[in-house]
Amino acid sequence: MAFGKDHELHTRRFGRNLGLGLALLGFVAVMFGLTIAKVERGAPVQQGFDHVLRPEMLPEETK
Repeated sequence: MAFGKDHELHTRRFGRNLGLGLALLGFVAVMFGLTIAKVERGAPVQQGFDHVLRPEMLPEETK
């Protein structure tokens, strides 16, 4: 069973889908790279704002 020739609409749609897929892949790669850089640097992971006072958020007292 042979497939027929693709319609021009399918060709344009494939081009847009490919562009969107590459943009999404680029965004994921940037987020992954930033995450890896932050983890390797040893920066503290930010905690969400939950309206609770946590001791680690208080400034350290100088002696």
